[in-house]
Amino acid sequence: MAYLRKLHHFAGVKLYVNIAGMILISLLEGVGILLLVPALGFIGLMDAGAETVPFVSDLVKPLQALPERMRLPALLLFFVLLIAGQALLQRKQMDLNVEIQQGFIRRLRLEMYQALLHADWNFFLRKRKSDFSHVMTTELSRVGAGTHLCLRLVTTLLFTAIQIGLALWLSAPLTALVLVCGLGLAVYAKKYIRQSKRLGDETSGLAQEYIAGMTEHFSGMKDIKGNMTERQHWAWFTELCRQMEQNFVQFGKMQSASQYIYKLASAVFIALFVFLAFEVFHVRVEQLVLIVVIFSRLWPKFQALQGNWEQIAQSVPAFRSLEELQRECAAARESRPDDRLSVEPYRMKHGIECRGVRFRYEAGSDEFALRDVNLTIPANRMTAVIGHSGAGKTTLIDLLMGLIRPEKGEILVDGRPLEGRFLFSFRRAVSYVPQDPFLFHASIRDNLRIAAPDASEDDMWEALRLSASEEFVRGLPLGLDTVVGDRGVRLSGGERQRIVLARALLRKPALLILDEATSALDAVNEDKIRQALDRLKGEMTIIVIAHRLSTIRNADHVIVLERGRVVRQEHAPGPAGTFRYGAEMPSPDPSIPDHVPAFHMPVAEKEANGAG
Repeated sequence: MAYLRKLHHFAGVKLYVNIAGMILISLLEGVGILLLVPALGFIGLMDAGAETVPFVSDLVKPLQALPERMRLPALLLFFVLLIAGQALLQRKQMDLNVEIQQGFIRRLRLEMYQALLHADWNFFLRKRKSDFSHVMTTELSRVGAGTHLCLRLVTTLLFTAIQIGLALWLSAPLTALVLVCGLGLAVYAKKYIRQSKRLGDETSGLAQEYIAGMTEHFSGMKDIKGNMTERQHWAWFTELCRQMEQNFVQFGKMQSASQYIYKLASAVFIALFVFLAFEVFHVRVEQLVLIVVIFSRLWPKFQALQGNWEQIAQSVPAFRSLEELQRECAAARESRPDDRLSVEPYRMKHGIECRGVRFRYEAGSDEFALRDVNLTIPANRMTAVIGHSGAGKTTLIDLLMGLIRPEKGEILVDGRPLEGRFLFSFRRAVSYVPQDPFLFHASIRDNLRIAAPDASEDDMWEALRLSASEEFVRGLPLGLDTVVGDRGVRLSGGERQRIVLARALLRKPALLILDEATSALDAVNEDKIRQALDRLKGEMTIIVIAHRLSTIRNADHVIVLERGRVVRQEHAPGPAGTFRYGAEMPSPDPSIPDHVPAFHMPVAEKEANGAG
């Protein structure tokens, strides 16, 4: 019902024009059936049939003025024109039906994608990406089929109602008898509706598992091949396919069983119907012929109604999945889209400050990702954030970008709280380069233009030069038009990271964040990027998450995280890179010694990085 209301709001007048067309088509079909009586009378198979059937006598009166030999041809011509008009109307109605259905599905797709785009980052941390793919593909397809079935159901119901009305007009007792039988059969068939719903739940679960498995397996194909675990994955896939096959076979068998019941019942009811018509109700031959014709066309509609109900019940879980995801997205919505698009990028003047910031991913948990964080990041300088894996570096960056909100404390940018419209103004001035670089299956030019659609080719080459990518891109056969493959698979890890860095620089951000963005680079290219960052230091604020000392050698400010706490902040007192390593500060955590080395790193790694 919720989606029928949505359909009503979407289609508006078109929906009611469609329903009116259905009614008119059903009426014309009924009139065509009624014309059988005078046609049979004109050819001598029935005597005085037209006078005993309501409405038909009025319909035949104009034909009485024609010569007798012209009456049948005129009646047949009228019948052909009537059916032709009905067929034309049916064609237009079907076209309108398809327009409404596909337009409604497009609307649902756009609403769902927009809802996902505007959900906060915390929402995506709780969900699997494959679940979104499952809803946007499999479940939306089932919703589309369900919508089409609903429109077909309305058509069938209207046709059935009009044909029942004609039958009641001709013989109320016989029609009432057939309706009672039909209703009794429908009550018996309710068990098939319940079974359809149960199978629909299984279909949703299996489809979700299938999409999730395929996404994970293809993403980890190198691991599968490298560790020779093909047999285990084949066994999983074989079992899942068997379950999916069984699910569809069960639904098919259930539908064939219900159709069998209806066909068997139709034979019994027709025999009973004809017997009672002659022996009990003494119905006239011409009325009986019409009623038999009407119900011979009507009974398949009863079967169609049952089949439609079963298929709709089977697709109900898909509607529920879509509605539930929309509800979750609405609860996690960041702001209205127009708020985000109307703000200008903010240019930071002084810096970012965290005051007593606490954050945990699960409410009520004792595990804090960050605890009592107080720090300052100066504007237009380079700040390095270092620490062990799990120290809270990525969580801190997510907070600084405004992707998640602190549970306690506040984050200030130039003294202003990072919230409301100002949050999105600040976010539009941020470029982020992740540790795992992501590229679309498109050309380098298209991947760059995602960040800056209006960028010129000179701007692109400048960004590539700053990211130490210019040389290898010019060496590619198609240059900027080279297609990089799925997730950039045709490039090396270092090349992917440099292209993503170029994309970030192309936006000309006020804040550039690099999350281990040089981890896959060799020493030569890392040094090129470091030199580029040195040139950018006065133009933008740079935050670098790193493990290697070589990456942060020229940083102006270093923040050390340990177990979710800031255990050290170092500022360069003179030229970049001249830090006072080994300075002491009281530790906020009793389990951490007061003297914490500035960089926790094995000796072998220090030597490999030239730390000595």
